[in-house]
Amino acid sequence: MSRPMLKVVKFGGSSLADAGQFKKVGAIIRAEEGRRYVVPSAPGRRFANDTKVTDMLYGAYELAEKGADFTQALQNIKDRYDAIIRGLGLDYSLDEEFRIIHQHFQEKAGVDYAASRGEYLNGKVMSAYLGFEFVDAADVVKFDEDGSFNDRLTDKEMHKRLTALEHAVIPGFYGSLPDGSIKTFSRGGSDITGSLVAKAVHADMYENWTDVSGFLMADPRIVENPVTISTITYREMRELSYMGATVLHEDAVFPLRKEGIPINVRNTNRPEDPGTMVVESTCNKPKYTITGIGGKKGFASITIEKAMMNAEIGFGRKVLQVIEDEGLTFEHIPSGIDTFSVYMNQKDFEPHEQKIIAGLHRSVYPDMIELESDLALIAVVGRGMRRTRGTAGRIFAALAHAHVNVKMIDQGSSELNIIIGVENRDFETAIRAIYDIFVLSQL
Repeated sequence: MSRPMLKVVKFGGSSLADAGQFKKVGAIIRAEEGRRYVVPSAPGRRFANDTKVTDMLYGAYELAEKGADFTQALQNIKDRYDAIIRGLGLDYSLDEEFRIIHQHFQEKAGVDYAASRGEYLNGKVMSAYLGFEFVDAADVVKFDEDGSFNDRLTDKEMHKRLTALEHAVIPGFYGSLPDGSIKTFSRGGSDITGSLVAKAVHADMYENWTDVSGFLMADPRIVENPVTISTITYREMRELSYMGATVLHEDAVFPLRKEGIPINVRNTNRPEDPGTMVVESTCNKPKYTITGIGGKKGFASITIEKAMMNAEIGFGRKVLQVIEDEGLTFEHIPSGIDTFSVYMNQKDFEPHEQKIIAGLHRSVYPDMIELESDLALIAVVGRGMRRTRGTAGRIFAALAHAHVNVKMIDQGSSELNIIIGVENRDFETAIRAIYDIFVLSQL
């Protein structure tokens, strides 16, 4: 008889917002024997205007830093957890934990410590509810003195601790520095913890449970009822995540990709939905030519024009050096024989624009420099584009029909994505037009 598939399951804040959500999570975990390691986030919003527990903690600690009375702010957080505990019918108390937190706030233990307590406390409650061993992430997620993440030590400590346990709850989002103080990942970092646990225990599957049934082919705020992506590769997901699809934290992909562990993005409120499978590679042929569409507004471009640029050695390097000297990064660099354009985040670029223009005049002696602002970049991503002729042509036709002026188009050498630049005002129209031509016309 084959062993059950070993799964690490991570639940987001919306999945653990109250006792009702906790019960759904408990049912999901108990439904499969292989769901042995659980990574919880802090409680999220229970309703539209609610406050996330992490934000409540930030607020309480801000009062502590100012020397103001934070007792009531901390009590409000405790009330949230007590309501969950009562709703679950548990004989369990967090009184001692909150006494310690109050003391550490008084001692100004740091904003990372404060922010991490949401996951820590939720892990404690989850452990009591499931009857699983609690493993403090501070004991197994390690950062170096300079604050950089130590993946090797983390993997070693985690593997040693977790493989000795049949079941465990490991809070997401934080770890510890060599001196024992708490260090957090960026917001959304519980996804990272979940992937690290999956890697350390050599899981067969990493399930990421949230409030959507997987990745959607387009932003539902722009496209009405977009199709769910059934299977997506790590590379495709990375492209879409970079362009605004935020179901998974971008950094959560790498530990899993290294081990070839598939991710299954599922909906806590609709556990019967299969969700989206994220895999290294697959023979599964996509239903549509494209896998998904993502995008961002708020870019500016600087275009340098100079005759015989293509014959000048080091021209591109000199241009990018000027931008690097100002501490900026670029997004895309489409070029022609006599033109070279650089797309950058507009908010970052604007304070430096005149210094960059002057620097370019001194370094490459351009015939002309032109700036454009209020631009958007759209990524059309899909492994199916490689074997389909005329994809770029269909995109151009769809955008022309929708009266969208294309400012830039750039196809990656992998033929996995096509980046289109349009004006901010045409952003939503362009996404709907592309979705219509590749999806709605095929239904």
